[in-house]
Amino acid sequence: MDVRTVLQFAATTRALSLLLQALLNAAIPDHEADAFSPPRAEEPLYWDPLVEGLLGGLSRWDAVHFLFIAERGYLYEHNFAFFPLLPVILRGLAETLLWPLGSCLSLRGRLLLAVAMVNSALFLLSVVALYALGRIVLQDRRLALLSSLLYCLTPANVFMMAGYSESLYAALTFGGLFLLEKGFTFKACLALGIATAARSNGLVNIGFLLYLPALQALSQIRFRRKTTKGHSKLLHYTYIVIRFLFTSLLGTAIIAFSFCAFQYYGYRTFCTPSISLEQIPPALVALAEIKGYKVPDENGPPPLWCLRPLPLLYSHIQEVYWDVGFLRYFQLKQMPNFLLALPMATLGIAATYSYYQANPDMCLRLGLWEGGAHKRIDKPTPGFYNPRVFVYVVHSSVLLAFGTLCMHVQVLTRLLASSSPVPFWISAHLLLLNEPLLHRRISSAPNVQLRKSSTPHNPITALFPHWRTCSPTTQCILGYFISYWLLGLVLHCNFLPWT
Repeated sequence: MDVRTVLQFAATTRALSLLLQALLNAAIPDHEADAFSPPRAEEPLYWDPLVEGLLGGLSRWDAVHFLFIAERGYLYEHNFAFFPLLPVILRGLAETLLWPLGSCLSLRGRLLLAVAMVNSALFLLSVVALYALGRIVLQDRRLALLSSLLYCLTPANVFMMAGYSESLYAALTFGGLFLLEKGFTFKACLALGIATAARSNGLVNIGFLLYLPALQALSQIRFRRKTTKGHSKLLHYTYIVIRFLFTSLLGTAIIAFSFCAFQYYGYRTFCTPSISLEQIPPALVALAEIKGYKVPDENGPPPLWCLRPLPLLYSHIQEVYWDVGFLRYFQLKQMPNFLLALPMATLGIAATYSYYQANPDMCLRLGLWEGGAHKRIDKPTPGFYNPRVFVYVVHSSVLLAFGTLCMHVQVLTRLLASSSPVPFWISAHLLLLNEPLLHRRISSAPNVQLRKSSTPHNPITALFPHWRTCSPTTQCILGYFISYWLLGLVLHCNFLPWT
């Protein structure tokens, strides 16, 4: 029943998002942004104006890069900031399932249709994966349900729907972490490894692979210490340690493989190119000359980054094209962007602080062994303060610190919303802690009744009619989620700056 509720709400928010972006894109003129704007590969066909009018809002900002890569491949140097999994999926769908539309819809039109179809489906998968992960980690059905429903109203909504890789990454990451929690380590490594082909921050998921098997290995050692003796105990210890090391090394290699392979492809493309400028369409060469974009040329000198001891194209692109680096964004003119990221950062800080306050000893022990109170780590207390949440709070804190200090800080909203369940878990936890209406279906006061219904109960939508009687905490959290949900559609879909 909970999964049905979550899926219905997720499908409703997807449909509403697609409708609103079309209406807002039609009603508000596009801003003339200084963004990547390559020439079209082919002339529009009969249905292209209709598809562009309905789904054009999904092709703004970074989505232009993903669509360009899906259409023409990796041509410009800065295209390599965008990982290949989403463009491959979009192109594959456009050339297979949507191929019959080729007579009336250009490749770009079919790619836009693919964006709407793929990201809507992936969002549904990600919300189910988040609910399943919440059930097993939090051990609290209500908290898992409420956090999944809040995810349907994610502040990063527009990025989960547009031609970005956030929905794809979230589905693979949440699904991979669920498999890891269930003990399917190899399948989890495959899912998390594929996620790294969607976004570079998939490398951070290696921490889960090191921590959760270590926790399991220590639990097995404690068990063997009590049940075996003599040489048999030593043999079991050795087997457990060797298996942990093998699993960690293999899993790390699987997760990192996509990133390394993509960097190698970039190195071969620009440091040992096999094409010349004459083989590139003249319009794209002209754009490169006007904008200063780098293209591969076998007749020209290699870029300077190729001569570095570790020639990583990704780090070069982030530094040169986006000016990403430690404290580089700490400028007075970037204050509005810090304010945009403040609500998500506040949730992350609140999660870390409250979790540490509730479990100080366990946090200092990194959750790896029992304390003096003889609390069993393998039998956690349900809820957000569950010891199993520890590694997720650490992961969220690492992303928060890195995003604040080393990235464009406004990206924090979509970075955390697509990579970590913690912002939704802490939000749901605060709602359950501070909202009395969530603890009763029917109240004696007529103005605060949450009536029973034959349809699956959705506690989030049940709160909306009683907004004025909701607690300030509820109004702040839901107000943040809904306002960013809507503002993203208004601004991003019309080429206006957003997170």
